[in-house]
Amino acid sequence: MIAKTEEDFHGLKEIGRICGSIRDELVQCTKPGITTKELDEIAGGLFEKSGAQSAPKGEYDFPGYTCISVNEEVAHGIPGDRIIQEGDLVNIDVSGSKNGYFADTGISFVVGKGEFILQKICDVAKEAFDAGLEKAKVGSRTSALGKAVHKVAKQHGLTVIKNLTGHGVGRSIHEAPDHILNYFSRWDDDTLTDGMVIAFEPFISTLEEEVFLSEDDGWSYLTDESYVAQYEHTIIITKEGPIITTL
Repeated sequence: MIAKTEEDFHGLKEIGRICGSIRDELVQCTKPGITTKELDEIAGGLFEKSGAQSAPKGEYDFPGYTCISVNEEVAHGIPGDRIIQEGDLVNIDVSGSKNGYFADTGISFVVGKGEFILQKICDVAKEAFDAGLEKAKVGSRTSALGKAVHKVAKQHGLTVIKNLTGHGVGRSIHEAPDHILNYFSRWDDDTLTDGMVIAFEPFISTLEEEVFLSEDDGWSYLTDESYVAQYEHTIIITKEGPIITTL
């Protein structure tokens, strides 16, 4: 989407604020002993209270209001009876719509005290996002964001997931540009333009560079022997600098 009008900016900021607040509330509620389904039900109530709709449920008939992934699950984890444990690596991904505008945001974090490497990849995901954000300027190429992400990962002895990417967002949950890679490539390289709305989401991995789809549920993306952390916000590219709607 290209945001052009005051109505566009207002609508994008409103749904961004809603998704960001739901994300933060779920992070605060993620304690040992709670199930992922219980967390998701909290999100459902918050969507209803705000007059917004869950994007995965509304657009894809996903079996949950949010995607909640734990440990070996990297993305699109289905909320269920899994009980959160001390030291788990949890990812909460919230996307929604209101009045025809969409936003997408996610964060990985460690529940309580966990292994050092888990907190490290969460911190590096945020650092990689910040590095890419500096390249999110009118006239820049999407490859510049990916190059910045991969550089940060390598500086810390880590790598990136190459088959999960950022994307355009705004009037639908997934739109052009189709991919914002987490590494440098000219294969899928778009120019960032004034008003362009993107979901930028580095995935930092301890070892593997690809995830695979679960054969059990057909939704969750998994790894065999790696931990992965994500950090995602919806951003409006402007001449004055990037606007993060989901803070």
